[in-house]
Amino acid sequence: MEEANETIVAEFMLLGFSGVHDKLQMFLFFVLLLTYLVTLTGNLLIVFIVWVDHRLHTPMYFFISNLSFLEIWFTLVTNPKMLLNFLSDSKTISFLACMAQSYFYFTLGAAEFILLMVMSFDRYVAIYHSLQYAAIMKQRLCIQLGFVSWVGGFLIISSWMVLVYKLRFRGPNVINHFFCDSTPLFQLSCNDTQLIKRVDSILLSSIVLTSLCLTMISYASIFYSILRIPSATGRQKGFSTCASPLTVVVMAYGSCFVLYGRPTGYLSLEINKGVTLLNTVVYPFLNSFIYSLRNKSVKLALRVAFSHNKTKLFPKLCCAP
Repeated sequence: MEEANETIVAEFMLLGFSGVHDKLQMFLFFVLLLTYLVTLTGNLLIVFIVWVDHRLHTPMYFFISNLSFLEIWFTLVTNPKMLLNFLSDSKTISFLACMAQSYFYFTLGAAEFILLMVMSFDRYVAIYHSLQYAAIMKQRLCIQLGFVSWVGGFLIISSWMVLVYKLRFRGPNVINHFFCDSTPLFQLSCNDTQLIKRVDSILLSSIVLTSLCLTMISYASIFYSILRIPSATGRQKGFSTCASPLTVVVMAYGSCFVLYGRPTGYLSLEINKGVTLLNTVVYPFLNSFIYSLRNKSVKLALRVAFSHNKTKLFPKLCCAP
């Protein structure tokens, strides 16, 4: 397209991991493909089992299923295009697709931070107000908190995305990344990006720091309450209840601060891509394992569900002496 006789960039080229040797690229492709498929399967299983098993119809598992559903979409934003570019020579992405990818990446990321804060509140009520837990965390409140998590992320990022969409690019159009991250887009723009960078910093502070502070306050209160439990068994049970969500919190906020909590240019592009890979591939992969393989209730529900389906599919075989 053209504007004032100057060519406007209509598509970008995502370099991804083009600097890696061809054989290593294919190895990386198969590893990332396998990881993505396992991540997708694991999170789908969590959503499915929480939906069908009435024993998991509790606030904690409602939020866990929301997190798994969010991870499915979060990985869908970046992983398929990244994997496709391993097999493609052009590695191009249209301007609108690039804007959409950037928007949904940060929107779902913001929604996840809000959801992690909500999950910490749920654990705080469960341990600090255990006798009133059922009365406080009613179904209506859980749905409202889940709704706020999703809608909050979309509303917060939308104002920032309007500014990003107004940026103009007249070349070069090469993004040294595997998705349309904000930093390389700002570097390619021919506009003054000082305003949008300030908005970026304000949003980062408002979403990440606020949710982190509230999350840490919840867990500090939880640990204080657990330490006051007289029996060692009770303390162990309390800590084990918080271990999984706290692990997820550390991974999510840790990767975010490494990527976006530093001054621009502090990380090399290759290190930036490596950390982003952890954030978009490894972290969602571990997430499904943290909430399934380490969770006795989920493992039991999966065994019951599969054994029940096996009995329905092969009744004679299962009932044979």
